[in-house]
Amino acid sequence: MSHRNVQCKRQREKEIVHQMIVLYCRKQHHCGHTLCPDCAALDIYAQQRSDHCPFMAEKTFCSNCKVHCYNREMRQKIRDVMRFSGPRMLFHHPIMAIRHIFESRREKQRIKKEEE
Repeated sequence: MSHRNVQCKRQREKEIVHQMIVLYCRKQHHCGHTLCPDCAALDIYAQQRSDHCPFMAEKTFCSNCKVHCYNREMRQKIRDVMRFSGPRMLFHHPIMAIRHIFESRREKQRIKKEEE
């Protein structure tokens, strides 16, 4: 995969995670259009993890990665965000959500074929 494609994929992943954190914070912490300090810290942490991911060319999303680089506390926080925001993304960012679903399924099928 070319460097440009990897960078585009990285940006898409970062935008999806950011939008999920924004949605979670807005609905759970009632902060309006700004992130609370905890969610802002999670967003920065997630962006940094994505920026330094050595597997970006081979994976689609962190959930499909065999190496989890989040520390225990942040991993639980991002799971909570994903669990809450994932289903709601269809209503708030439908194109982004549908693309994510298709890419995730395609990646899971690719991984399954490689294991066979």
